[in-house]
Amino acid sequence: MEMHQVRYFLAVARELNFTRAAESCNVAQPSLTRAIKQLEDELGGELFRRERNLSHLTELGHRMLPMLQQCYESALTAKSLAQSMKSGAIAPLSIALSVTVNIMLLVSFLSELVRAFPGLELRFYRGTNNEVAELLKKGEVDIGIAGSLEGAWERLDSWPLFTEPYRLVVANDHRLASAVGAVPPSELMKERLLCRSNCEHSKEIMQFLDERSARPNKKHDVSTEQDLTALLDSNFGIGIAPRSSVLSMKSKQLDIDGLTIERTVYVYAVSGRQRSTAASTLIKMLRAADWRLIEEQLTIASGCERTRAIAVNAAVT
Repeated sequence: MEMHQVRYFLAVARELNFTRAAESCNVAQPSLTRAIKQLEDELGGELFRRERNLSHLTELGHRMLPMLQQCYESALTAKSLAQSMKSGAIAPLSIALSVTVNIMLLVSFLSELVRAFPGLELRFYRGTNNEVAELLKKGEVDIGIAGSLEGAWERLDSWPLFTEPYRLVVANDHRLASAVGAVPPSELMKERLLCRSNCEHSKEIMQFLDERSARPNKKHDVSTEQDLTALLDSNFGIGIAPRSSVLSMKSKQLDIDGLTIERTVYVYAVSGRQRSTAASTLIKMLRAADWRLIEEQLTIASGCERTRAIAVNAAVT
């Protein structure tokens, strides 16, 4: 079955006249008649009862009409979509983010990208570092943003974006929130620790605490940064997370005395695989960015919201 046969069939079904149908399709009537006959042979029955001035759909024709109409419209839609993508009117871009990467770090870049490519269609995926690598390997995403990938696929290109320290995060009304200077590790053993199950440096953090006999006796395992933030805001425990991971007006970040563990966030893409203009542009933007300034701006914004919230609550009370 070919699409021109379907188009001729739909024209005859609409006109109920082979001559007028041929004229509407801008084709000679013998060619149209021959195409309809070939379609009938393929479907195994007549589609029309042919009369001199007026033709009628057979029972088979009636049953085929909605299906062939849908088939033809789907083909037109597919062709239109392909042309739009080829011309750049539609520019899909798939991005895989580690569950530990705060998407707020990317918002300004994505806003610029949308302005530069009005037809941009973004698709986001979340996963562990290994899952990000697998999505890239399978070709399901164009770009990955994550921490270090252990045993990464050799075809992955990687560019470091920024390095940041791990910090203690507590609710604003937590007893440690008013601490001056770095918090002694010994203070942590009295607390309930919210453990990030997808943390890239969880072993090093626990080793640091064990070496100082400061590992908390109680803990909860948390798999997403959103859950960690919600539990921290509710004073459900304390967390140790990368500086940009948890930015909330209801929590405060503090240094832990002696903790020097850091993580580096990279942008990844597959070497040798053709990249869209949008993907290449985003990679260039991320690599050229002043990440220290971006983190400072986000931290300041979070602090301003915290201050505003405290002022509002004070005014209410």
